[in-house]
Amino acid sequence: MMWILGAVIMLLVAWRVDWRALLADKGRQHLCFGAAMALVFLWMLQAGIRDGLEVHFLGLTTLALMLGWRLSQLMALLALLLVTAFGVESWPEFGVNLWLGVILPIAVSYFVFLLTYSYLYRHLFVYIFVAGFFNAALTMAVKSLAMAAYMVWSGQYGWQTVQSDYLSILPLLLFPEALLNGMAITLLVVFRPQWMCTFYDRDYLNNR
Repeated sequence: MMWILGAVIMLLVAWRVDWRALLADKGRQHLCFGAAMALVFLWMLQAGIRDGLEVHFLGLTTLALMLGWRLSQLMALLALLLVTAFGVESWPEFGVNLWLGVILPIAVSYFVFLLTYSYLYRHLFVYIFVAGFFNAALTMAVKSLAMAAYMVWSGQYGWQTVQSDYLSILPLLLFPEALLNGMAITLLVVFRPQWMCTFYDRDYLNNR
């Protein structure tokens, strides 16, 4: 059922994409598929004690700030399909991974960006440290807590098992996830700002 609802969401997202502009822009296409492949390699680096309780870096905050709400969802979906096809994730859990590993974290990341853009002073360091660094840690926390809640609710593991074998690792992941995304976003806004669809020179550099 979850994968059906996820498919409906993705179809609605795809419906709103400007495909004509995307197909006419070869550079944007390469950026999108390159980002998806980067996620595949990042998500394949998993560690865990029990099946279903593996942890890995997300990288979705960078993806959301780079491609925007719609394309980031579609490219993360492509990455999830490939990771599942390679056997890293299981097909029966595809719907759960789609909702809790793609749709939810990207929604959180983009919502935090919108909050910073709307209510905080538009400055380069706000973009990097709040919309990037802090946002990535928050997104990792939300995703992990949601997955833990699902594991307990579905009866796959008890709360004590989830807490000791999964959530206990979470504090060790927050800073590296934040640092990974913060560094990536810093490099992109310095050397490839045209790749970041949420970064505007007139707001973050020229706004004084």
